[in-house]
Amino acid sequence: MIRLEDLALFVRTTAHGSFSGAAREMNLLPAQVSAAIKRLERELDIRLFARSTRSLRLTAEGEQYLPYARKMLDTLHEAQQCLQREKTELQGTLQIAAPSDFGRNLLLPWLSDLRRNHPQLSLRVLLSDQIADVFRAPVDAAIRYGRIADASFIALPLAPDNQRVLVAAPAYLEHHGQPATLTALAQHRCLLFQIRGRVHDRWVFQENGTQRQVVVSGSMISDDAEVVRRWALAGEGIAYKSWLDVSQDVREGRLQVLLEQCGGEPAPLQLVCPHRQQFSPAIQQLYALVKARCAQLTRNP
Repeated sequence: MIRLEDLALFVRTTAHGSFSGAAREMNLLPAQVSAAIKRLERELDIRLFARSTRSLRLTAEGEQYLPYARKMLDTLHEAQQCLQREKTELQGTLQIAAPSDFGRNLLLPWLSDLRRNHPQLSLRVLLSDQIADVFRAPVDAAIRYGRIADASFIALPLAPDNQRVLVAAPAYLEHHGQPATLTALAQHRCLLFQIRGRVHDRWVFQENGTQRQVVVSGSMISDDAEVVRRWALAGEGIAYKSWLDVSQDVREGRLQVLLEQCGGEPAPLQLVCPHRQQFSPAIQQLYALVKARCAQLTRNP
């Protein structure tokens, strides 16, 4: 008889591409994962993986069996969710990935509100500006900026009209003045964000109905968007940030929006799930909460 635990380990091993990766996620030893795969292979009387000392890949039979394994696990998960929908109290563990700046300054207090209403719900929050792979990473949902073109994801809008804005602290503007045009940004100290080794030094705007790209420069670069925001607050230069990330700073006078007549680059915020079956009651409540709170902050700069 096929064990569901073995089936789940097979699916996670294919996602990680190794026994050790699946073992780390499931808090097991690699040998335990290997034994589970061997049991499954004996039950099916097929070879699922071609193994060598340096690689692990699916066989043709493994490739054929994988979608059925996923479907069986998804069906089981959906049945469990159906049984839980009658419960008003959320339980279990909700694992969320979110951008660093948005996560620290907005999402964390909102999650505290969710926990107060559902004290039986456990949260695991991963904050990083690296894009989480919701198929490989151990998360139930990810909050992401940008448009999602991959049809294999379930992407639900949280703040579809959000844009980027130019901001600087009053202290910086007092010493360096405000840029009167986009061209003048070249004469200012700009605070730059880096992701996957690429520095984002080409800022995109809409000026007089035309898209315009401006090349900027600066001596302060970080791969953490929250660091860029803190530099801006400290008066170190001009930042190009999502409105959601700086809206409270602007409203409270810590930052000032510049060149408002130039529309910033769209930065829609979305909630991403790998499968619709994983849109659990906990994720539904998270989605409704974050969408409502974002609507209170969103504006057209």
